[in-house]
Amino acid sequence: MPTRVTVNGTPHEVDAEPAKPMLWVLREELGLTGTKFGCGIGQCGACTVVVDGRAVRACVLPLSAVGASQVQTIEGLDDPLAQAIKRAWIAEKVPQCGYCQPGQIAAAYALLKASPNPDDATIEAAMTNICRCGTYPRIRAATKRAAAERGQ
Repeated sequence: MPTRVTVNGTPHEVDAEPAKPMLWVLREELGLTGTKFGCGIGQCGACTVVVDGRAVRACVLPLSAVGASQVQTIEGLDDPLAQAIKRAWIAEKVPQCGYCQPGQIAAAYALLKASPNPDDATIEAAMTNICRCGTYPRIRAATKRAAAERGQ
């Protein structure tokens, strides 16, 4: 029996097992490959998406748990806040290898939605995604830059 999910504002009928992780629903069923696979156990954050405004690890989120929630992937983050974050990411030269960036941007988006002007401690607590390249100072700076730009 198909399951109805709303991703990036578009409703979809998905014919997948209820236990299938949302990461694989996005990538295999919907063709949205911006969300990356990292560890598969919800630790690294490469698979982070925004679900009803919260950063969620899609690799451990079963399709059955999504229900009527609104899921946003990197492909769907395109409002003024998302644009400010992307500009800040470029200005602060955050990406190095770039693999974790869709998840990092999704996490920053959820953070700035919930806390428009976060201090360093709030950023550190919310941005738990792993960056193999170690660009954490740039991620923090870009998050603060996006918050400041948004406040203008």
